[in-house]
Amino acid sequence: MTPNDWHAHVYFDAEQLNEARVLCEAMAQTFRVTMGRLHSVPIGPHPRGSCQLTIPHSMIGDGLWWLCQHRGRLTVFVHANTGNDYRDHIAHIIWLGESEVLNLDAFERT
Repeated sequence: MTPNDWHAHVYFDAEQLNEARVLCEAMAQTFRVTMGRLHSVPIGPHPRGSCQLTIPHSMIGDGLWWLCQHRGRLTVFVHANTGNDYRDHIAHIIWLGESEVLNLDAFERT
């Protein structure tokens, strides 16, 4: 199944907030992708502060390459959006940097 788009979640701790903001704003401007809010606390399945970037399927290759080159010491969790949130967060994933444990309790396991 081809995903509709992809989410790249840039993870950060309090001292990395500005670094994450600069990265997300630069990607949003460079690729004209949608940037979500910077959440300074864990939200949803994400274990730390994060910011979501929505990347169209047609741009995922270039987007991943750009993130690899520019993420610095930040961890980025990337997942497909196929319509099955649980599978998208466990099977259709890419980690840039250290992988982390997600809180998957909110997702229906299908």
